[in-house]
Amino acid sequence: MRLRLTPRDGSFEELFTRVGNLLVEATGVLAEAVGSPHARRQELAGRMEELEHDGDRTTHAVLRRLNSSFVTPFDREDVYQLASRLDDCLDEMQAAVDLMVLYRVGALLPPAADVVQVLARMAELTAEAMPRLRRPAALVDYWIEVNRLENRADQLHRQSLAALFDGRFEAVEILKQKEIVETLENAADAFEHVAHTVETIAVKES
Repeated sequence: MRLRLTPRDGSFEELFTRVGNLLVEATGVLAEAVGSPHARRQELAGRMEELEHDGDRTTHAVLRRLNSSFVTPFDREDVYQLASRLDDCLDEMQAAVDLMVLYRVGALLPPAADVVQVLARMAELTAEAMPRLRRPAALVDYWIEVNRLENRADQLHRQSLAALFDGRFEAVEILKQKEIVETLENAADAFEHVAHTVETIAVKES
């Protein structure tokens, strides 16, 4: 029988749950930044940086626990990969807010703003899944829905690019907004990678 989460190693579950909650808060900051003026975006970038640092600290705590624990909830490489991919989600969202501030862009195009709402739902699903890692096979609805949402993010990404290149925008503005749009798409990919990791864990545990 494979080892599973028990009270002895419940700290892993707690740490992953903490990161899941950070992701939900980060998508809230990102959503507010999309519709805010430059001065407010600067404040929000500071808050996003705090969340990203908190995520880094939690990731490092997972790795320290991994290095010092004989018993792990699932394969050691999967613990490492899950921690790393959760951290990627925060990194990409922080990058998106930073770019909004550095490039001093105005309002994002509607499809790009819609991607942020997709990310918010992905974060909610991820946060709900993390405390349930003790039974990964029961999370099938989670990774199926995240995959569907990533496909929706892909559609919105293509719509954003089409709108950027429809002749309304100057070249510099196109370059600025395109980089932000690409970063939001990277964030959606990062959430899907987390879901794929959970699916892999479930397959191994079955």
